[in-house]
Amino acid sequence: MRLSLWLHLGPPGPCLHCGPSALGLFRAASSLRLNFYQPSLCRRSASATDFRVSCCTSTLHPFSSNSVAPICRFPHPRHASIIRWVSAAGNCSYKELIEHLGLDKSDIQMTSLRPVRNWTTPTIVFMNLLVTSITEVNEKAQSISTQITVTHGWYNEFTVWNRNDFCGIFLCSVKKDMIWTPDISIIESIKTEFATTESQYVQLQDQGIIVTSNTLAVTTACKMNLNQFPFDVQSCNFTLQSPIHSSRELMIKPFSDASFLTLSSKKAFQTQGEWELLSINISKGNASTLGEEQNQLIYTITMKRKPFLYVINFLMPVFYFLVLDLASFFIDSSGGEKLSFKVTLLLAISVLLLLLKDMLPSTANDVPLIGIYCVVIFTLMAISVLEAIFVNFLMAKGNQTDSGAPVVCASALSDTVKDTNGPSDSIGDHNEERPYTLNALKQILMEFQAAAHQNQQERKPLCWTRVATIIDVIFFVLYITTVIVFLVLLFKDWFL
Repeated sequence: MRLSLWLHLGPPGPCLHCGPSALGLFRAASSLRLNFYQPSLCRRSASATDFRVSCCTSTLHPFSSNSVAPICRFPHPRHASIIRWVSAAGNCSYKELIEHLGLDKSDIQMTSLRPVRNWTTPTIVFMNLLVTSITEVNEKAQSISTQITVTHGWYNEFTVWNRNDFCGIFLCSVKKDMIWTPDISIIESIKTEFATTESQYVQLQDQGIIVTSNTLAVTTACKMNLNQFPFDVQSCNFTLQSPIHSSRELMIKPFSDASFLTLSSKKAFQTQGEWELLSINISKGNASTLGEEQNQLIYTITMKRKPFLYVINFLMPVFYFLVLDLASFFIDSSGGEKLSFKVTLLLAISVLLLLLKDMLPSTANDVPLIGIYCVVIFTLMAISVLEAIFVNFLMAKGNQTDSGAPVVCASALSDTVKDTNGPSDSIGDHNEERPYTLNALKQILMEFQAAAHQNQQERKPLCWTRVATIIDVIFFVLYITTVIVFLVLLFKDWFL
């Protein structure tokens, strides 16, 4: 509803002057709006500083056919205007504001074109990106799935209004299709969906600022370095860029600093999964498309893996198998239990290596430390099995020689007796005068030769057994030394 306010100055007559009090009354009505119309027949006040207006013509009062009242006209050097005050009682609705801004019409300027009066003026878009959850990290596909909240705001030169003209309205929400919105996307995005229902509205502010916010479920490509898996720290980029507008038309700038985004994201973090958010860093970049430079805003998300599950389920079992393999050196090598035990441990390590193959990508340029850890331990245990086989072979060879030694010694003893009997008979024939002495010497020589031959035959099995024992001890010392040096170097690369 629009009401015109008229100032009644009495019957028509010569030009009267509306004093400062009348104009002060108008100025006091801050909720009224002044409309100017082209005047006629008016003259300037004598004093330009007292803001007096001259009332020179008269017309019928709009509310009475009988009363006559002059129209109060404001003197202007070129365009004296009729003062027409409109009550703000009808401007308290959003509809009046939308009509005032021209958003009730299908205006191409408001919906499709950048909101600037001069095309050389760039549109500056301020953005914030918060990470609210990390749902999945796929090492083999080199991708990360996150839930993020993207907020951006920009200045629209055509959506500025005076809040005093509309009962103090300073915020208004309108549908997105009624206003121009910047086309900003994430370059690394593989799949982007709205985590909730897409927001259909944008928020207008009386200063001309437009703000919109959306929560997105995004799967983005992320180049990962898995060298220190599972004690790794990964950094993934979210590059925001307009695919169409150049940097002369649209500029992207951060609204908040990195520390504020990191703190806000940690407070809003909704999952307690495998990954921990460390920080969000901001950097700027430029890209060239079809010869035009385009502005980029890069958010770098740094996150750390929680390794406890991998330590319990993988690293510790492999280490325990290594300790058991070291302890197997104290098992007696004479039987086959030691070799069977070592082969069982080797098969268990093989099963864990199959699990590792499913976790790590096959496209990694460098072998991860966890792969080196498993391969080296598997190799050491395989060498240990070969050593056990060789020691068992030596022990078995010694046992076979020992079982044939008494027969050899008996035959040697009988041969010695025969050899000794021959000469003793001849000596007895020629030296009959000393039979008792020669018989005693013959008996002593016989026993000595038999004992010497028996000792020589028993030395062979003792020799093979002793060689096997020495090899086993030397290998055990080298094995322990190699394991200690390897683990120290590996943990140094892993944690330092």
